[in-house]
Amino acid sequence: MSRNLDLDLIRTFVAVADNGSMTVAANLLHMTQGAVSQQVKRLEDVLDCLLFVRKTRKLELSRQGEQFLVNARKLLRLNDEIWADMIDRPLRGALRVGVPYDLVMRLAPALKAFAEAHPHVDISLVCAASPELRKAVDSGRVDVSLVESVASEAEGDVVRIEPLVWVNGRGSDAWRKRPLPLSMVDERCAFRPVVLGALANEGIAWRTVFESGNIEATAATVRAGLAVTTWLVSTVPADLETLMPQATGLPTLPPFAICLRLPATAQPAAQEFARHVRESMSNDAGTRHTRRANIA
Repeated sequence: MSRNLDLDLIRTFVAVADNGSMTVAANLLHMTQGAVSQQVKRLEDVLDCLLFVRKTRKLELSRQGEQFLVNARKLLRLNDEIWADMIDRPLRGALRVGVPYDLVMRLAPALKAFAEAHPHVDISLVCAASPELRKAVDSGRVDVSLVESVASEAEGDVVRIEPLVWVNGRGSDAWRKRPLPLSMVDERCAFRPVVLGALANEGIAWRTVFESGNIEATAATVRAGLAVTTWLVSTVPADLETLMPQATGLPTLPPFAICLRLPATAQPAAQEFARHVRESMSNDAGTRHTRRANIA
């Protein structure tokens, strides 16, 4: 008797395997953590083997899970290719994409993949702070946007959650100075009120060295040792260092969510672009580590 694998269970398994977390997978799949756990258990029952082993802080694949993951990806890829060949129609028209300044480079792989898959769609980027981009989506000025917000206040489609960290120039003592010299990308940046509130709670005086919509200009002031800044951990350039609050006395900052924002009636191109963003950012294993500072 022939047996059929449930593709929904396999898609859930791959999402958990990619992120090492049922909670993150649940956010990406728009499911509850309990539902994700149940689907993984059902798949393990069908295959009669344990797919994951739980470590201290994350899930890891078992030996059977690692073997199955290779074939699971092949099966999903073939399913998606067949679906595209038989059902999908070429996308056309214009697509206006909103993105915060600090996420432009992070968005590049999704932009490239989408452009290659849909060459008849003309993409234009709108860079602004997250509060502006929310309004731009709601008013119809952009078709889809990434926005950043404190994780506990995140709304909509959460792509991933990352630590917000203090960033310092290598060898710089800017973090020791008082008032603390700050370089922020934009006065409307989603990080700004959180950072200033955290400093106020600790009684740490601060002064603004530079505010601009130019992310490279902000990075330049930090590289020069003129100031410190705050960025999501995955966006910290390799030549800068992350400051640990325990070692510096700087306040601990809350994690931030990177979310997709689409209008209620999103056009097909916007929905397809959102899918590329989810796949690109959720599978970006190279950005999951936290860079540690070397502080004397």
